[in-house]
Amino acid sequence: VQLQASGGGLVQPGGSLRLSCAASGSSFSSRSTGWFRQAPGKEREFVAAILWNDGSTIYVDSVKGRFTISRDNAKNTVYLQMASLKPEDTAVYYCAAMRAGQAYSREYTQYDYWGQGTQVTVSS
Repeated sequence: VQLQASGGGLVQPGGSLRLSCAASGSSFSSRSTGWFRQAPGKEREFVAAILWNDGSTIYVDSVKGRFTISRDNAKNTVYLQMASLKPEDTAVYYCAAMRAGQAYSREYTQYDYWGQGTQVTVSS
């Protein structure tokens, strides 16, 4: 499975961005997927994940109500819609996928496939 993240950029506080993660390879529809982020000097942080079978979602508390993860299996793509962005959301954002049939996780060690990362900068 190969993942390609895109959609990052520079946005003012309060603005919105939508990240996309396009997947190639087999069994994407049966893989739980997630988004993580890493700011300079900080550890990689879980942001959101979506369960492969029923589309259930989980979020880190700091983005609840502002970010929405979704997926389009027909397009083999996962999205992260980000709204009301704050300077503390600035980071490189990574998409990740798990082995087929696994439940989602907040732990990055549980994900086997990673995209290359896309930079999100929130600044005025």
